[in-house]
Amino acid sequence: MIAVIFPSVINGMVTAAASKSAMQRACALALLNNGTTIIQNPGSSNDDLAAINIIQELGAVINYQDGFLVVKSAGEICSRGSIDCGESGLSLRMFAAIAALSKDEVVLNGSGSLLKRPMHFFDETFPLLNIKVKTNNGYLPVSLHGPLVPKGISIDGSMSSQYLTGILFAYAKAANEPAVVTVNNLKSKPYIDLSISMLKYFGYRVRHNNYTEFHIEPVKETVKEITYNTEADWSGAAFLLVAGAIAGNISVKGLDIFSTQADRAIMDVLIETGTDIRVDGNCILVNNNNALRPFEFDATDCPDLFPPLATLAAYCNGKSVIKGTLRLAGKESNRAETLKDVFTKMGIEITLEDDMMVIYGGTGVRSAELSSHRDHRIAMACAVAGLKAAGAVKIENAEAVNKSYPGFYNHLQMLGAAVSLSGH
Repeated sequence: MIAVIFPSVINGMVTAAASKSAMQRACALALLNNGTTIIQNPGSSNDDLAAINIIQELGAVINYQDGFLVVKSAGEICSRGSIDCGESGLSLRMFAAIAALSKDEVVLNGSGSLLKRPMHFFDETFPLLNIKVKTNNGYLPVSLHGPLVPKGISIDGSMSSQYLTGILFAYAKAANEPAVVTVNNLKSKPYIDLSISMLKYFGYRVRHNNYTEFHIEPVKETVKEITYNTEADWSGAAFLLVAGAIAGNISVKGLDIFSTQADRAIMDVLIETGTDIRVDGNCILVNNNNALRPFEFDATDCPDLFPPLATLAAYCNGKSVIKGTLRLAGKESNRAETLKDVFTKMGIEITLEDDMMVIYGGTGVRSAELSSHRDHRIAMACAVAGLKAAGAVKIENAEAVNKSYPGFYNHLQMLGAAVSLSGH
């Protein structure tokens, strides 16, 4: 699909989409729950659909009732041989440990960029948990043969916190006695906060000591019905809030200002730039500012903010610095290089220095023909940048947004943006 974004003034209100980070975790916990789980406000992104498919492959029965997702599970993992994780890195890394609770062999595979992401963590760590592992030289497909046995281990948390989430979920379900997971150099701590808060909501007992030691206590198995309301997504909403800061007067409804989601930090950056932003209950109001100040921000723990932050920086008057580029190489694209490529084509200078991205903004964004590099967040960054460009911004492979935010272009149009969508 090709999207063309024309310079626009936006105005109005939209409701933020469901968080895929929360939705995928809710699916995993619904699978582990011995009973019925009702998931309100279920997500519909490609990653959400991958998680829904996975839990069905592992034994859950699902149906939709009155817009809710109803998941029935015996709380046991029943492997059917092969699982397709799509392009979802979270689903792969989280469900690997959960699938390994089964005594039967399971093969995890995926598609697109996920085939290029290294999976050495499984080779290095899973044998310590009584799991036989076979990978394709550290890449997909991954064959696992459990069952996983919870025990005290030490893992590296520098590559992704998603591996730890999977281990915590599997341990919480299977632990018959207290266990401790020691983690070195953990990144993306807010995502672990989300995992632990959801574990507690589903009745599990997990705590940590300064993010270095995670203590899992066994819980008595009970049959229960749980209702979980999927919170709104700060990652996708960050693009809308930046759009308001540069091109209009908008309101984004449904966001929890006290959320543990890492990307809630977009609020801090917008305030630093001098954006006119207010919170009214669960509604965030943003007015554009033609004199945005440059900013410095460490995105090491929230790397998904790089694309909307780069877009914001392009319209700030001066040099902005974002730290944490080393976290971007393993995304759908090498996002540091990709952001530099697309914004250079739009006339914005970006340099990469060690672990930092430096953006020289305020020089004007120009019309350009761009590729999303099949990266959902790059597509959204290009679209928002085009709202106040000197001319139209054309984005190829614009359908990449379906991975996390299928309603993105529709939301821009609801706010009054001139967006043209067409096939290849």
